[in-house]
Amino acid sequence: MHTVNIHEAKTQLSRLIALAAEGEPFVIAKSGKPLVKVTAISSGDGAPAKRLGFMQGMMQVPSDFDGMGGEVIENLFTGTSA
Repeated sequence: MHTVNIHEAKTQLSRLIALAAEGEPFVIAKSGKPLVKVTAISSGDGAPAKRLGFMQGMMQVPSDFDGMGGEVIENLFTGTSA
């Protein structure tokens, strides 16, 4: 793994990021002491992580969902009690 000092990392950041994105991580050091490791982000299988719809098929919405609690809500607005 390649180690660079902070000054070199600042001056060659674009090139270093391109190398990390290709799978070549590097370490940034200060005064010869390693501070951080830079690696590419991946979702594990190379495909981008998907969040929208990740629970599709795992839940069901009741057919009367829009009417659930309707009487209670109506009573709250009209000031009556059931």
